Amino acid sequence: MILVTGGTGLVGAHLLLHLIENGENVRAIYRSKNTIQKTKSVFDFYKKTALFEKINWLEADILDIPSLETAFIDIKQVYHCAAFISFEPKDEENLRKTNIEGTANMVNFAIAKEVEKFCYISSIAALGDIAAHETHITEETDWNPEKPHSDYAISKYGAEMEVWRGHQEGLNVIIVNPGVILGPPKMMTIFDEGSCEIYRKVSKGLRFYTLGSTGFISVDDVVKTSFELMKSEIKNERFTLISDNIVFKDLLDTVSDALKVKRPHIHAKPFLMTMLWIADSIFSTLFFRKRSITKATAKASYSKNLYSNQKIKTALGTVFIDIHHYIKDSAKL
Repeated sequence: MILVTGGTGLVGAHLLLHLIENGENVRAIYRSKNTIQKTKSVFDFYKKTALFEKINWLEADILDIPSLETAFIDIKQVYHCAAFISFEPKDEENLRKTNIEGTANMVNFAIAKEVEKFCYISSIAALGDIAAHETHITEETDWNPEKPHSDYAISKYGAEMEVWRGHQEGLNVIIVNPGVILGPPKMMTIFDEGSCEIYRKVSKGLRFYTLGSTGFISVDDVVKTSFELMKSEIKNERFTLISDNIVFKDLLDTVSDALKVKRPHIHAKPFLMTMLWIADSIFSTLFFRKRSITKATAKASYSKNLYSNQKIKTALGTVFIDIHHYIKDSAKL
């Protein structure tokens, strides 16, 4: 049996569907019963409602040791998708606890229960910092602790260290580092976090764009590639998963067209993003509301990071879905 954490999130829900479609027996853990509805909504969206009943749901928490004892009964493989995502400074402790301590617990149980293979869904945020002589960030790019990193990036890097510790103790592991993961636009009605926020902001008439860039990938490619890696003889490796490096303006234009709304038309230059970040921090403090722009997200919006997907292409011959086509086509579903 396969254990999936984070099964009520965008990646986990799509992974559960992919595993069941491929005839696998799966157990998914949840913290609160009402979140299971999100996963059911994904199955409903793809008209695969009948397959949802094949999931073995279990109430458990990656931070609750006794509940994991039950979760790991008869488990041969683990896909650890659960993570806390936030770029708010006040969430630093929660990020470290969930992403690092939670992963350490999963690794410890996987070792104790002699799990055959463990897949950790990490992030390009945990990859290294590009050096002056480099053009693309790869799996081998060194992490520089002297460089500024978001608390989220630090927590994902720390989680990876726990997975590599597991490898040192005899566990077969796979780490994947996806770029910004995009699902179909209608997923914004199901999920709050991550890339769904891009769709939501554009649908509400986002006016600003930036000329920064990063790696993007469809959720379908993340789950399909992770599954192929787990089925293969490949072990104890990490792989960057991106379809392409895309300028934010180009992505926002494609999303706007797919949602049939006006494209963002005001160029938010670095100075403006800094001003917006400072203003947002003040207002969020005054009115006790969630921040929409942080220093980390402001910096990322005009950073031009290029990532290489050559390693996974060489290992599996992977052909990724074009992101612009994916957004347009999935918007019609």
